Amino acid sequence: MADHPQNGAEHMTLRESQLDTLTVGSTTFDYYRIADLAGIDHLPYSLKVLVENLVRNEDGANITDQHVQALLDWDPAADPSHEIQFTPSRVVMQDFTGVPCVVDLATMRDAVKKLGGNPEVINPQVQSDMIIDHSVQIDKYGVADAVEVNMDIEYQRNGERYQFLRWGQQAFENFRVVPPGTGIIHQVNIEYLARVVMTKAQQDGNTLAYLDSCVGTDSHTTTVNGLGVLGWGVGGIEAEAAMLGQPISMLVPRVVGFKLKGSIPEGVTATDVVLTITDMLRQHGVVGKFVEFYGEGIASVPLANRATIGNMSPEFGSTCGIFPIDDVTLDYLRLTGRSDEQVELVKAYAKANKLWHDVNDPDYVEPRYSEYLELDLSTVVPSIAGPKRPQDRIALSESKRVFEETLPGYVTDKTTREPVAVSTDFRGDFELTNGDVAIASITSCTNTSNPSVMIAAGLLARNAVARGLKPKPWVKTSLAPGSQVVADYLQQAGLQDDLDALGYQLVGFGCATCIGNSGPLLPEISEAINTNDMTVTAVLSGNRNFEGRISPDVKMNYLASPPLVIAYALAGTMAFDFETEPLGQDGEGKPVFLKDIWPTNEQVEQVVADNVNREMFLKDYASVFDGDARWKGLDVPEGELFAWDPDSTYVRQQTFFDGMTAQPAPVEDVRDARVLAFLGDSVTTDHISPAGAFKASSPAGQYLVEHGVQQKDFNSYGSRRGNHEVMVRGTFGNIRLRNLLLGAVGEEITPGGYTYDFLEMKPTTIYEASRNYIANDVPLVVIGGKEYGTGSSRDWAAKGTAMLGVKAVIVESFERIHRSNLIGMGVLPLQFPEGESATSLGLDGTETYSITGITELNEGVTPKTVHVDATHADGSHTEFEAVVRIDTPGEADYYRNGGILQYVLRNLMKG
Repeated sequence: MADHPQNGAEHMTLRESQLDTLTVGSTTFDYYRIADLAGIDHLPYSLKVLVENLVRNEDGANITDQHVQALLDWDPAADPSHEIQFTPSRVVMQDFTGVPCVVDLATMRDAVKKLGGNPEVINPQVQSDMIIDHSVQIDKYGVADAVEVNMDIEYQRNGERYQFLRWGQQAFENFRVVPPGTGIIHQVNIEYLARVVMTKAQQDGNTLAYLDSCVGTDSHTTTVNGLGVLGWGVGGIEAEAAMLGQPISMLVPRVVGFKLKGSIPEGVTATDVVLTITDMLRQHGVVGKFVEFYGEGIASVPLANRATIGNMSPEFGSTCGIFPIDDVTLDYLRLTGRSDEQVELVKAYAKANKLWHDVNDPDYVEPRYSEYLELDLSTVVPSIAGPKRPQDRIALSESKRVFEETLPGYVTDKTTREPVAVSTDFRGDFELTNGDVAIASITSCTNTSNPSVMIAAGLLARNAVARGLKPKPWVKTSLAPGSQVVADYLQQAGLQDDLDALGYQLVGFGCATCIGNSGPLLPEISEAINTNDMTVTAVLSGNRNFEGRISPDVKMNYLASPPLVIAYALAGTMAFDFETEPLGQDGEGKPVFLKDIWPTNEQVEQVVADNVNREMFLKDYASVFDGDARWKGLDVPEGELFAWDPDSTYVRQQTFFDGMTAQPAPVEDVRDARVLAFLGDSVTTDHISPAGAFKASSPAGQYLVEHGVQQKDFNSYGSRRGNHEVMVRGTFGNIRLRNLLLGAVGEEITPGGYTYDFLEMKPTTIYEASRNYIANDVPLVVIGGKEYGTGSSRDWAAKGTAMLGVKAVIVESFERIHRSNLIGMGVLPLQFPEGESATSLGLDGTETYSITGITELNEGVTPKTVHVDATHADGSHTEFEAVVRIDTPGEADYYRNGGILQYVLRNLMKG
């Protein structure tokens, strides 16, 4: 029974009328009751979560009863049109994208002080956790002490950054850091940080229970969707705003209902399932939509499999891929060490608010969805995906044929077709051939959070060792789990010894290969590849395989389950048919096929049941924020303002707020802009944002050399995200980027960060050209094709674009996060008219562009289109109406202020 008035009190808001109490055991909580709201029954689970979020955060201005009602009246068939303000309960960050967040917060404190305010108004307003997982690199592998050596090197490279983060942990409230060597952000999130239902003390002395939700500075934040926690990846820019108490503006999405039925057959893993779902959803088209799994079949989908599926939502293209709360959720919470009281609270809360999923409950109402899909798990077959997109699934039985058909596209006139002799001290002498597997890495939270596939890999290793099989000597093997629990259960099951025997020693606890930290290949192998322009491959149990991401020496990258990663290490080449070709011979000279060493589902399940237990989680997470002796030994500065080191090449004070005034200047049209980059389809944030290693000859490398840094100490772009001078020099610098503008002016299209400078009339780097244009007050635009900005939530893809002087990006279509981030940095996202493209309009990038009509924003109106006038070299004009992709009033506010951080800072100053 409610303790508070609910019906007949017309003057009361929903926030007031729906406040109720919930007793769990001997504890009573306040909570916002949504179960009796008209229209709630048929809403998808994910939208019920949003209803609770709106009711709880209603303020009468940004969030009103009308917003809640629009959500309750949701029409599954309608296109998104209702804007709501989503207020996440938590923010999670990894260190690559998280460091610039903390740099910006520290810089905001300085800016507030300059404007005469109190710097301490700048604090995270919600719980914000950073997990340092993106910095460990695989320098040492295949030896017993690899993990310790790699961590020592990690601290040597990143000491400045880590000192800064330790300062942040003590300077900011509501900010915690999980130190290096602990695990991967999303695995730590599902195994420890996520609560499913959160609690907080109220001013009246009562305790409020409310739904856990989060955004993260990594697109795979959706892993937590497997627990029933609504969350997704945002750019670092949006995450900073959320940390500072700003809601995230969004349109109520279409929701795709995905029914799972049947069971996984023998020889098929959760990885195969998720690659199949990725393929299905990419074909269906779910960009900007929620995907929700439902139906009787999900009760038999283990939580670890749900997390694996949720993890790859960015690869589907959807905002989230969520499962509702049920008994499977509770079992996982118990297993991972959550308290009995917490588990009971989750159950009671979910049932009280109609969030519990049980199709056998007589009161169960099946949700209505915008679109429907179904997968019979018994039809899934072993699969891989590649060579450059995670949605390009290939049935394992077809993999050799498809590879051999694809390989010629990577071979050039400079490529040596014959085997190349290589001699090494570490791995002996061998011949290297096009198509050989140079990297076979068990990596990434996508799979290492799932005991079934990790145990399967261990059992396959045991069987391979027993039959005398070894990986080929040219394969760089590595095991980098996302949690120390993985190491515990592999050790307890006796499987780590078998993995060690195949070269799969632990190399670190972090993202490693999956985010490009695969480390160098043996110098002799690297030299053979580059001297002979060879096409070698990587196989990894990750979620991303974009061009240029995994290693600068590797052109083709394939995603596979952990046991298949080992299988490819044994085969040594992608040109391999596992059904007809043996992996080797046993001691008796008999051929050994993959089917001979593949463990059964029953064997895997038994080892999981015997070796993965609650005590492991309790032990490994008891001191999760403490760190090791390296972390505790860091010299940490003190004070509310950070003492910036002018000589630091890792952490520098940002320039976004230089010259900032208390009131924003009027929005201006763009006149006579030049094209900085003219790009094709599927340009990813990996193409735009600086990532991975870089050369001394690059603009970023030249900058570091000028500042006394030796090439061996360059580290990666990701580790230097706290230094805008490095990052802006690497923006659009990916070695696979092709700027078609060079071809339009008759120059060779050199892959990488090159362009044509129309002021100097010569080809040069994108960075150097941008400096020249800025010095001469020439605005810049970027032209692109379909799916611009696909990939991880990289704030530097937007920050770097803005710092290069780009005022607008004109493309055929955007991926969700990058479009939002461009606005967050004051860059205007525009789309060509429906059915048109740069090519169809006869544009090649040699034109100058004027964009008029955006000044309507000064009158409080967001125009649907703006007029673009492209003037060709001969004086002729191409004119069209570009669609303005400022999708919500909140985004219009950000753009008017020059960016989201400026908007937030001005508001906090007013407050």
